[in-house]
Amino acid sequence: MSLPLLTVTAAVPAVGAVLTAAVPAARRTAAKWLALLFSLATLALAVLVAVRFDPGGDRYQLTESHAWIADFGVRYQLGVDGIAVALIGLTALLVPFVIAAGWHDADPLETSSSRWRPTQGFFALILMVEAMVIISFEATDVFLFYIFFEAMLIPMYFLIGGFGDRAHGGSDENAAAQRSYAAVKFLLYNLAGGLIMLAAVIGLYVVAGNFSLQEITAARAAGTLDMSTDIERLLFLGFFFAFAVKAPLWPLHTWLPNAMGESTAPVAVLITAVVDKVGTFAMLRFCLGLFPEASKWATPAILVLALISIIYGALVAVGQRDIKRLVAYASISHFGFIILGIFAMTSQGQSGATLYMVNHGLSTAALMLVAGFLISRRGSRLIADYGGVQKVAPVLAGTFLIGGLATLSLPGLAPFVSEFLVMVGTFARYPVVGVIATVGIVLAALYTLVLYQRTMTGPVRDEVRSMPDLRARELLVVAPLIALLIGLGVYPKPLTQIVNPAVEYTMADVKQTDPKPSVPAQSVAAEAENGEAAK
Repeated sequence: MSLPLLTVTAAVPAVGAVLTAAVPAARRTAAKWLALLFSLATLALAVLVAVRFDPGGDRYQLTESHAWIADFGVRYQLGVDGIAVALIGLTALLVPFVIAAGWHDADPLETSSSRWRPTQGFFALILMVEAMVIISFEATDVFLFYIFFEAMLIPMYFLIGGFGDRAHGGSDENAAAQRSYAAVKFLLYNLAGGLIMLAAVIGLYVVAGNFSLQEITAARAAGTLDMSTDIERLLFLGFFFAFAVKAPLWPLHTWLPNAMGESTAPVAVLITAVVDKVGTFAMLRFCLGLFPEASKWATPAILVLALISIIYGALVAVGQRDIKRLVAYASISHFGFIILGIFAMTSQGQSGATLYMVNHGLSTAALMLVAGFLISRRGSRLIADYGGVQKVAPVLAGTFLIGGLATLSLPGLAPFVSEFLVMVGTFARYPVVGVIATVGIVLAALYTLVLYQRTMTGPVRDEVRSMPDLRARELLVVAPLIALLIGLGVYPKPLTQIVNPAVEYTMADVKQTDPKPSVPAQSVAAEAENGEAAK
């Protein structure tokens, strides 16, 4: 009997969470090392999944299927395509860095008015989120996916509300109130989306008679699925609403700046680089796979919302005074690009959107974690409280700059490749939309460079004059992320060769082909030859 690799990959961090939580309270360091060990084991399993995945093979591989709730057609059914493999790899890669960066974030507070912070619980919750995200990427049973799509809200709620940012700038009571507000807002928004999705999941079962993604798509392809146009559109809207909240897409985005602003930097990375990717991934797997005609019907409206997200997020980021909220609004703009690429309905756009999910995770992790190190030194999230940092902490400033340049998609860094593909795919089918979206690229350069100028350059403020540079542990966190940003920016083929076959299947689901160039390649070549002959 072969090893159920996908189950083991999701189970290892879940087991690690239980064992970490069970470590005696006095042995905080042991709990940290145990959590890190299990996260590294998960990373090793994710690498094994990628190695065993054959890009030229079947659409879903390493599949597992077992009866679960047979009376209702629910199965424990797992499988991965190239898109899922890439995002499982991203999740498993980032969690060890999140744990290492947050090594002291849950230690007992020194102020006498604060209570003991349960260190073991902090790291156990991180591992539990990782387990639920991974199985969400693996699930090919719609009901199974829904369970973990919703369940991951619970550990995230406690991570936001119970382990907030210490650099709040106000009293302990005010900080606690802000954390509670952010956690509750996060939970309510996502629960609302989940409840609407639950109604759509039940409706899908009524129409299809089961929850299997493969069986439903096969029945649709064979013409044996009896689903009217109106029903398909209603079900699509139920699924899409939940995913748009998770992504987040304007105007359902307002929970993200609060959640990221009040969280510790590692938890903020977990939110936007890991958890939010479940929403955009699900748009590709479930919205386009289950409801192809409704997806095409809704595309014009979704493209408009994506454009608003791109420009609105970037504009608000330009005016931010809080470093973490600036990164949050920048992420809203970037998610707009991802959704734009998905619904451009071109292979370049969808490949770029998938790469964008991975590269945004890397760039946001690098920028936010360095920002967290900066904030922990100064004790403030306000941009105005900094100045001249590059003169006293040049390594910190340099890594902050690279993270920022990756965020604005500088050529040579990984996000450029994905943003370029999204724009090419969008221009090919919707040139006006592509032109408008370029405004977001210009604004990204503005908010990134202004942030760096105001915090890192200029006269050295007295409050940062004695600021230490990055320590060894912090360098070990940031250096691999920067290496990946440069490596994938120069040579993205390891990702594209895994992702592209899965995108072809998705394009076949929605029965779309790439638009033909207005000027055929043969004509261009002929004109070039004629020009040479004339010379």
